[in-house]
Amino acid sequence: MIGRMLLTLGLLTAMTACADGGRGAKQAPDRASAPPHPYVGMWVTADGRIRQELLPDGRYEEERDGRERAYTGRYTVTGDHLDYFDDAGFTATGDVRDGVLYHEHLVLYRER
Repeated sequence: MIGRMLLTLGLLTAMTACADGGRGAKQAPDRASAPPHPYVGMWVTADGRIRQELLPDGRYEEERDGRERAYTGRYTVTGDHLDYFDDAGFTATGDVRDGVLYHEHLVLYRER
């Protein structure tokens, strides 16, 4: 009985896989092939003491006074507004205006 059920399940799986005539199943668009958000990259304070990298996967890493990964977490972008969710549990916000990132009390510029 179990062998018959497994055989049936195997046949159903094979039929489902071939249901599109062998052309290959539709797949979701590959996120890696999508262009990164324009805000992705390194942002730095004028004195260079704070460096915040917005990664393409929605994560960020912040270096402070040479201490790498002083803060890490995830971020979301809505228009020109950023919401930060730090791994330590706190939240913060930021806004990009005229190519400058105003992140809480910090002012960060794109590193070119």
